[in-house]
Amino acid sequence: MSRVGKQTIIIPAGTEVNQNGTEITIKGPKGTLVRSFPGQIDIKIEGTNITFIPQKEGDKKVNALWGTYASHVKNMIIGVNEGYTKKLILEGVGFKSDVSGDTLNLALGFSHPVKIEIPKGLTVTAEKNNITVSGIDKEQVGHFTAFVRAHKKPEPYKGKGFRYSDEVIRRKQGKKAA
Repeated sequence: MSRVGKQTIIIPAGTEVNQNGTEITIKGPKGTLVRSFPGQIDIKIEGTNITFIPQKEGDKKVNALWGTYASHVKNMIIGVNEGYTKKLILEGVGFKSDVSGDTLNLALGFSHPVKIEIPKGLTVTAEKNNITVSGIDKEQVGHFTAFVRAHKKPEPYKGKGFRYSDEVIRRKQGKKAA
C-alpha cells in the first residue's frame, strides 16, 4: 500500500488538468507540462481532486507505480504554479561562471573553457559564482543542475568545486607538518 498514492491531490485555483487516455496535461500560470502515465494505475480527475486507484492491489510493481505517479502529478502541479529553483555555489580561486545567450560558460581550472548548452524551459543566471537554475519541470531542473555539478565536484580538502547551496562538505584535515 502506498501512503503517497492514497492521498488525494487538490487542484489549486487557476490550474487546469486534462486527461487524454494515459496522457495528462497540466496548465498553470507559469506554463504547461505534459506527461504520459502508462501502467496499471487509474487516474481519476473529479472536480478539484485527483485520485489514483491501482487496478490490482498487492502487486509490488503496481504499488511502486502508485506512489510514483502521485508524486509526479503533485510535482507537475507545483511546477506550473510556483516553479522550482536550485542553486549552485562555485568555490575556488580562478573559477568563473557566466551566462551568454543560451550557453553557460565555465572556467574550472582546465586547459579549456567548459561550455554547457542550457535546455529550453530553464532559466540560468550566474552572479559572482552563484548559479541559479529555475524552471517548471522538477526533473529537468535537477538533472541540469546535477550535470553542471558533475563537471567539478567539491573536493574534501579545500572545498573547491560546485556544491549545492544547502550542501555541507565534510572537510578532511590533510597532511600534518612534523
